[in-house]
Amino acid sequence: MQSQPIKRVVAGALAAAAVLAVGGFPTAPAGAVPLPAPQQPTTSSDALAQYRQLAAQAEQLNEEAMQAQADLDAKQADLDRANADLAAANAAGQQALTAKNQYQGVVDQFADASFVGGVQFNKLSALLNGTSAQDFLERSSALEVLADEKNKALADYNAAIQAAADAQAAAADAQTRSQVAKDAAATLLNDLHARQAALQTQLDQLDQARQRLTASERAAQKDTGGLAPNVPAPTAAAQEAIDVALSKLGSPYGWGDTGPSSFDCSGLTLYAYKAAGITLPRTSQQQATVGVAVSRAQLQPGDLVFFGSPIHHVGIYLGDGKMVHAPETGDVVKISPLQNNYVSARRVAVS
Repeated sequence: MQSQPIKRVVAGALAAAAVLAVGGFPTAPAGAVPLPAPQQPTTSSDALAQYRQLAAQAEQLNEEAMQAQADLDAKQADLDRANADLAAANAAGQQALTAKNQYQGVVDQFADASFVGGVQFNKLSALLNGTSAQDFLERSSALEVLADEKNKALADYNAAIQAAADAQAAAADAQTRSQVAKDAAATLLNDLHARQAALQTQLDQLDQARQRLTASERAAQKDTGGLAPNVPAPTAAAQEAIDVALSKLGSPYGWGDTGPSSFDCSGLTLYAYKAAGITLPRTSQQQATVGVAVSRAQLQPGDLVFFGSPIHHVGIYLGDGKMVHAPETGDVVKISPLQNNYVSARRVAVS
């Protein structure tokens, strides 16, 4: 999820985006899903065209900032795990050292008792010093008990030595992983701050462009794109996600929002598929790695469709070359043709 500082930075950005028209695309082979037409912006307003371009760039920067935050969170989790492993290894090492010292004393006692009264401590001494067969058997039995205890003490002593060595190696490994994760987290934090600064600069330009839009241009962007194609999804989960997303038509775009009343692009897909019982990652880049890859020609309703390089926008395919998505700041959740910077698709509801 987007951090609160980023959300505060972008929360005040108000604007409008364009309804995009459909361009041509080759006809699909008979029996195949029709290839979606690329979406081309059309407007007679230079101010609106500039605004649309700035808004798209701002959306990309916002997705990149959220991805940087997600990367930082993941690396912080790595650091936390490494530090926990280090603490556990140190504790195990201390415990093993205590056991080693304890068993060392027992082993030393057996070593000191190897000769008793100048006579070797074994069965031969029991035979030579015994006064009867019964005396020999009793002494032999006692010696066997002592031998078992000695062997156990030696085994415990050796196990403690090995445990101490293993703990030391684990601690060294955890220390290395901790330092690597700490350095990576510092780099990611610097990257996040740079992206936040770039986003703020972009939003300042976007706000200036918004001031040049007329009231009619702003109002025109609230259109929800008409009726959805009457193409059923192949699975119940995909249909549920589509129905939930379509129920949010007209909801405003909101930076970092995941519903229920406002959304950014990946927030909408996250919300819709969560309702269908499928958990997606937070950002469009992360969502582009889940499920099964599908070709453009084989798109089915419910597939996630991705745009930009690097990926910074996502929608849910509806069929007939259209999708439902949360376009950009100032706009609303709407039905649109696939955009012309389409790059890939993933099927996350496979059954």
